Amino acid sequence: MGAASTIRSIEVELDANPYPIVIGTGSLDQLGERIIAQGIKPGTKVLLVTNPVVEQHYGARAMTSLEAAGLLASSLVIEAGEDQKTPATVALIHDAAFQQRLERGSLIVALGGGVVGDMAGFAAATWLRGIAVVQVPTTLLAMVDAAIGGKTGVNHPGGKNLIGAFHQPKLVLIDPSSLATLPVREFRAGMAEVIKYGVIGDKDLFTELEAVARANPQGGLASLGAVGPDLLQSLLERSAAAKAKVVAADEKEGGLRAILNYGHTLGHVVETLCGYGTYLHGEAVAIGMVAAGAVAQTMGLWSAADQARQIAVIAAAGLPAVFPDLASGEVLNCLQGDKKVKEGKLRFVLPTAIGKVEIRSDVESATILKAIGAPKA
Repeated sequence: MGAASTIRSIEVELDANPYPIVIGTGSLDQLGERIIAQGIKPGTKVLLVTNPVVEQHYGARAMTSLEAAGLLASSLVIEAGEDQKTPATVALIHDAAFQQRLERGSLIVALGGGVVGDMAGFAAATWLRGIAVVQVPTTLLAMVDAAIGGKTGVNHPGGKNLIGAFHQPKLVLIDPSSLATLPVREFRAGMAEVIKYGVIGDKDLFTELEAVARANPQGGLASLGAVGPDLLQSLLERSAAAKAKVVAADEKEGGLRAILNYGHTLGHVVETLCGYGTYLHGEAVAIGMVAAGAVAQTMGLWSAADQARQIAVIAAAGLPAVFPDLASGEVLNCLQGDKKVKEGKLRFVLPTAIGKVEIRSDVESATILKAIGAPKA
């Protein structure tokens, strides 16, 4: 399989708690020894948190690896749809931590997609005021985005991820072979975050995606089989490196890290107002990126040609691009509840060229409504 059989390590270079992102086929079987390499001692209690589908496919491999390294592992299976991402589900993890007598030196391992990672990470951040967590993402979206960077949390009825904490993992371990059991719709949702990295700061990554999109505009990026193992390894490494660089420069989202929210501001509106689960997170982000591009175009920040390039790559990944028909007043109200509101002003991440974005807080409501095709409020 060429490059795809290589296991690579990318460092997230934080001052206080740097950690590696390990990427490569077969790395799941090294989970235990990779954890020991991060300074966790044999005999440490480990709680593996996963969901039913992932447990069925990969739970035994993960547990075998943990036990082979001398770790005292137990597991908890939780339901992990977006609608389950609540404080009540986190309480189930806390209950398991109590039953297993997890101590301050213990560890939680999150094996699953972004929802499992967010909830297990938040449980780790809040159990005994913070214990270690290892992220083992099994969806493309979690591999390139959710598992990296230490953002954990759960949803509130008023919006996504309003309850949470920054809690960096000790290790992120990515085994691309776990994508073999991922539904194609979930794979496409993950491609939205890959495309995002290309637009916000990696022109070469975008060009790589665009070449595939031009060769096969009807689905060249829309499935694991179409992408292939070598390109997949490259996309995972490039995306992980892009996020690691931004997180290292701005761990707690004080400034630069906000560019990672490209497509998310209006994407979260789609998720919240349409009901969690109607659109997958990545699908909503794709819609949000097209909408942000339209806002930038209206403001004269970015060209129609670049917007067309963005839309073409999103289409090749089989992702939606059209903003749903939502009431303008509801859209604007939802935006005001966004985490990115600062001093009453909403900060938008807007593209200015492929590989370049800027953060603006001067976007008018009328401009937003025009971009999403809604009438003025």
